[in-house]
Amino acid sequence: MSRNILGPRKPIATGHALERGHTLRKTLSWPHLIALGVGAIVGTGIYTLTGVGADRAGPAVILAFAIAGAVCACAALAYAELATLIPTAGSAYTYTYSVIGEAAAWIVGWSLILEYSLACSTVAVGWSGYLVGWIQSAGVELPAALLSGPHAGGLINLPAVIVALAVAGLLMAGTRESATLNIVLVVIKLTALAAFVLLALPFFNADNMTPFAPYGLGSSVDESGVTRGVMAAAAIVFFAFYGFDAVATSAEEAKNPGRDLKIGIIGSMAVCTLIYMLVAVSAVGAVDHRQVAGSDEPLAFVLRTLQHPMAAWAVGMAALIALPSVILVMMYGQSRIFFVMARDGLLPRKLSAVSPRTGAPVLITAITGVCVATVAGFFRLDEIAELANAGTLIAFIAVAACMMILRKRSPELPRVFRCPQPYVVGSLAILGCVYLLISLPNHTLVRFVMWNVIGVACYLIYGRARSVITGENRRLAAEEN
Repeated sequence: MSRNILGPRKPIATGHALERGHTLRKTLSWPHLIALGVGAIVGTGIYTLTGVGADRAGPAVILAFAIAGAVCACAALAYAELATLIPTAGSAYTYTYSVIGEAAAWIVGWSLILEYSLACSTVAVGWSGYLVGWIQSAGVELPAALLSGPHAGGLINLPAVIVALAVAGLLMAGTRESATLNIVLVVIKLTALAAFVLLALPFFNADNMTPFAPYGLGSSVDESGVTRGVMAAAAIVFFAFYGFDAVATSAEEAKNPGRDLKIGIIGSMAVCTLIYMLVAVSAVGAVDHRQVAGSDEPLAFVLRTLQHPMAAWAVGMAALIALPSVILVMMYGQSRIFFVMARDGLLPRKLSAVSPRTGAPVLITAITGVCVATVAGFFRLDEIAELANAGTLIAFIAVAACMMILRKRSPELPRVFRCPQPYVVGSLAILGCVYLLISLPNHTLVRFVMWNVIGVACYLIYGRARSVITGENRRLAAEEN
């Protein structure tokens, strides 16, 4: 067992010798993995962040998507190498544990918990808004107290709670079943977005692209207190690109990780970056970016403006049907992070038990679903949603660093996928993520630091003393003495 100043390191081979009853069943092939990635990426971001990005960067939101996609592509290459080299659940947390050490891994895992939980809850609330609007457009009035949390004058956002618990129930039924349904939902989303591009792109007007970057390329706070600029927009739309991280968490369940993971991670990134660019060009090219920025449903708004009411209705319906796939993928990722941290002893070990019937970690998935439903039902998320990006950026920085460290420390390890120009790609990923991180609003960074202070306290009080690897090190030391 390796030990350094940042705590003990897990052996790279740990994933191949896990104890019976605490391993995940291999049920996923590369189509499932690509669908998992696309299911996470193509969701809330494409349906809502086009407007937010246009508000922050103007027509240059197209460039913001390209920048965020490029940073994620570099991180994806690092992920692909590590996911095939260390094909066990946990993604960035597991890689950091094996390469850097337990303390750093805890911080990364704690950040991933923040990322996934906020993403799940935010999408659940967004889905609730689509559902309520859909029902009320049919002339049916619902009790206001059950449609929003206390912050908005209601009692609970019941639709958000229901969809979160329903997705948790689906995941508890088994990973393959939920992943297969996800493929159907992804097809619905892609069909709707293809229809949007085909209808909006013919109305492209070059005048709508001038000035291209009215708020500049950097990130700055304007007189209204809003952080604007291309990089500020990139730091926000980045939220919509990190679905491939959930693919990496599925490494232990991939049938052929050497082939399937690299196809799943890189394939989902390539597909989704192309989709985002096409949708952004179509939206801000057809309608003035200031109008797009003022809408909570920018794609449907653009289609209505272009006199396509039925298409706008269909896009809204597709969002209503398919957004649960984003909740599914993010909740899947969070439950697997919890699962691996519990298996390592940093959280209670009984949380890592899996169902003998479905091969899924039922208890931790149920707890995850309840936590997400609680946040979605009662808490205001508009100001803290950017915290999800902060957690993701920390994880990406850790993965890129781990990839480079492992190339230097253990070049002899057999790598099914080798990142091209690893030190260049890894450095670009780290620099890009750091720049996006400091482009986030200051209050977001303060809250992120506070979250990690709480996390470090939990680790020092509970996790460090109960770590499986620490206990094994103590046993070996006692035997040597």
